[in-house]
Amino acid sequence: MELYLIRHGIAEERASAIKDEERVLTKEGRQKTEKVAQRLVKLDLHFNLILTSPLARARQTAEILIKTGLSSQMEESLHLAPDGNIHNWLHNWLEPRNYSQNTQIALVGHEPCLSQWAEILLWGETKASLVLKKAGMIGIKLPEIGSPLGRSQMYWLTPPKYLL
Repeated sequence: MELYLIRHGIAEERASAIKDEERVLTKEGRQKTEKVAQRLVKLDLHFNLILTSPLARARQTAEILIKTGLSSQMEESLHLAPDGNIHNWLHNWLEPRNYSQNTQIALVGHEPCLSQWAEILLWGETKASLVLKKAGMIGIKLPEIGSPLGRSQMYWLTPPKYLL
């Protein structure tokens, strides 16, 4: 199975008048995310499912990915919210679904969670060495059998500037 960890696009700044979960993509954030998505389509990428954080900026990013044809299916998951836990996601969401090895799933979420998830999948622990830029992507291949923690392989780490 291949996981694509995608950080949401550029969003409104934090402000006391706006709840964090309601912050939306800026005009620039939408435009950059659309360009990145169009480039991914040109690279013949397709996701069986886009799983997104329920926060507005992540949902909007996932909707852009759907609109450009990268997938036809989207689901929200609280596991991808900023305080999400990879162990809970694996145990409560991924393992019960028993996807085939050729499945490609995009996870749209937030930093530092996505980088931490990638590090746990790759090295079994967080090392604070990966950074995922807004609208950037990390591709990780999970092993065919056994736990993916510390046993997965990274094959893609792209900041958005290389896709624009």
